[in-house]
Amino acid sequence: MTEIDYKNLGFKVRDTHANYISYYKEGKWDEGKLRKEDTVTISAFSTSLHYGQEAFEGLKAYRRKDGKIQIFRIDENAKRLQRSCERLLMPEISTEKFIDAVIQVVKANEDLIPPYGYGASLYLRPYIIGVGRNLGVRPAPEYIFGVLCSPVGSYFRSGLAPVNFRVTQLDRAAPHGTGDVKVGGNYAASLMPHEEAQAAGYADCIYLDPLTHSKIDEVGAANFFGITNDNVFVTPSSSSILPSITKKSLMYIAEHYLDLKAEFRDIYIDKLDDLKEAGACGTAAAITPIGRIDYNGDKHVFFSETEVGPITKKLYDLLIGIYFGDVEAPAGWITIIE
Repeated sequence: MTEIDYKNLGFKVRDTHANYISYYKEGKWDEGKLRKEDTVTISAFSTSLHYGQEAFEGLKAYRRKDGKIQIFRIDENAKRLQRSCERLLMPEISTEKFIDAVIQVVKANEDLIPPYGYGASLYLRPYIIGVGRNLGVRPAPEYIFGVLCSPVGSYFRSGLAPVNFRVTQLDRAAPHGTGDVKVGGNYAASLMPHEEAQAAGYADCIYLDPLTHSKIDEVGAANFFGITNDNVFVTPSSSSILPSITKKSLMYIAEHYLDLKAEFRDIYIDKLDDLKEAGACGTAAAITPIGRIDYNGDKHVFFSETEVGPITKKLYDLLIGIYFGDVEAPAGWITIIE
């Protein structure tokens, strides 16, 4: 395995020592095991290939200053995958099995977790797919649950610097569809608008609510948040948005660490003047400040296109501090790997 340049990791797949796989047959999961190869052999009739019966998660393991390894809010990822499984009629993966599989993968790849001080981490990708010979729109007879990993750096190359977005007229999810669970179809729908935005010089695109196209829903593959002129942390309220664990955590941090009010509310695309700062948040991106949003020929600048807003910077410092163990986390947020 080649030596890793932790300063220039980027967000891409790298070779690791081991990943986890478990099979569901005849109504139950096997014990699961670690293995080297990151491939699976399935029937071409599998429901995951034809009907999109699959779901996944994303979380990270961090190296602390004292050398210990910790994972952020792993139980929340387990619960969210369970909701995705319920929505797509897949067998539930218990919280215990989920946590055990993730920890096995972390321990097996411990030496690949970036050292403290690089702002990098070990990205973990739990997934579940419907497999087996199946013809017709119905749940699969068998399933595979696995956990992959890769050391990663920043999702956006700019790091903590404002980036610009444009509004797309395409939708990522339908009203009352699967936008509130983490399934592949939502991301497949985002590929074209993402590529079009990047080709036009933007970091990504803004999705409006699919019902009226008047309110902000999401920012590419991340959640949107804003800071109002009267210092309220706001984030969209919508049934087609994936409940972000990062966003949920930021709302708590805003209220309990910065004494700000935090609330869900409609954020209308034609009323961006109500916000003095804005950002995207998620496991991959953590926090990415938004400098400007372009919509129907209008260019709306928030705090700055070159500098991070003061409240966004405080939120980022606190969140990253919790990730790496430099800031005391609320009870139950951190799992330390012994």
